[in-house]
Amino acid sequence: MLDINSEYLGVPIDALMENAGEAAADAIIREMGTGKKIAVACGVGNNAGDGFVAARNLMRDNQVTVVLASPPAEIHTEAARRAYERVKHIASSSVGIDYSKYDIVVDALLGTGTLKEVREPYRTIINRLNNSGTTIVSIDVPSGLLTDISVRPHMTITFTDVKSGMTAENSGKIVVEDIGIPLEASRFVGPGELVYYPTRGQESHKGENGKVLIIGGGPFTGAPALSGLAAYRTGVDLVNVAVPEKAYYVVAGYSPNIITHKLHGDFLTEEDVDHCMRLASKSDAVLIGPGLGNDPSTMNAVRSFVSRCDRPMVIDADAIPAVGADISVLKGKTGVITPHAKEFEALTGSPLPKDHDERGDAVTEAAARLGFTILAKRRIDIISDGITTKFNRTGNAGMSVAGTGDVLAGETVALLSKQVSPFNSARIAAFLNGTAGDLAFQRLGYSIMATDVIEQIPDVLRRSLRKLS
Repeated sequence: MLDINSEYLGVPIDALMENAGEAAADAIIREMGTGKKIAVACGVGNNAGDGFVAARNLMRDNQVTVVLASPPAEIHTEAARRAYERVKHIASSSVGIDYSKYDIVVDALLGTGTLKEVREPYRTIINRLNNSGTTIVSIDVPSGLLTDISVRPHMTITFTDVKSGMTAENSGKIVVEDIGIPLEASRFVGPGELVYYPTRGQESHKGENGKVLIIGGGPFTGAPALSGLAAYRTGVDLVNVAVPEKAYYVVAGYSPNIITHKLHGDFLTEEDVDHCMRLASKSDAVLIGPGLGNDPSTMNAVRSFVSRCDRPMVIDADAIPAVGADISVLKGKTGVITPHAKEFEALTGSPLPKDHDERGDAVTEAAARLGFTILAKRRIDIISDGITTKFNRTGNAGMSVAGTGDVLAGETVALLSKQVSPFNSARIAAFLNGTAGDLAFQRLGYSIMATDVIEQIPDVLRRSLRKLS
């Protein structure tokens, strides 16, 4: 992730790969000496590229073999392919390799990301590594970390900082190396956040890639429709929108893609909560708030629903002051709250400070206290789960147009429905929304509308995911 964000900031990926591979080789020599027989097991992504560079540096003082999990033609990235060209003369297939014959095996099979299942040939290779009795060193993270099967290394050489989920138990001795990644690459969100975006499988069926429920509308009809369309463009399979009867026909008319459900009357009331709960039970994540208005009965209904809902939630717009009036309804819940400055004050009782660093501290403290990720919308957005805080500076002044916040909420709930964590959903959505707005601004200037931002979402996804392939 950080290497992609660094490239986005102008640091060449090849330079980082060189630094990472050289640092890994230096750490191995420092910790384990020279004159060793070493196998470097490589996959097909940038982690493999780090392995190729490490192998080249280890060759000076050791007998080194590069072991390929897949044919060279399957290496994904240009940088990794370039690194492979310099070690292909010592490369061989993993088929039939006896890892017990080596003093050290370097694991450069799989990097960080949203890996949920390790597939062949990696499962077989990982099992053979673990059963070899050989000293194993992983680069960046142990391959398969946090899945049902992972490499069990004696040492992991990671870069910049310890990665999420790494412990001495699952990673062995953890050595952290500085490879020149700019501080901004970890402080600000970038295309690297999309490493946490779950790409759909070729055999997936309707509903497996996210089912969203949006509760909104009544006084305002456009907001829930914009959120729904943004969720679709972010890659979900089904969007259900529940709105009061007054708004039903208008919202249903926006797009045949939106599955619209009729509630009672002119605005959301407690009479509708049971119906909303039934809809939520068939959804993966819920967005509540866009266009609801602030009638007292609506505020009560919001609190009632939030207190009963067991799905990840995005609490947005008019639902934020409703929750702020009684934050106890958030206890035991999970999700993202997306306030602008006035809504943040309604949520926490305190205004956002004017100083940037103080704003970051205030959002971090509020997120920790509420147990929810907060995506505070500013010129520079602040995203925090109370432990980690990141910033987003994509976007432009043209996005002050009505509806862009509804688009952001729709993107966020779409990601939650794909089982992305609240913090990762918020940071991806912030980058996605702002970058889509920037692309729309390039075409239309200050004439952009929220729908123009929605139509750019697929392009941002396509560009960012291509960098990760």
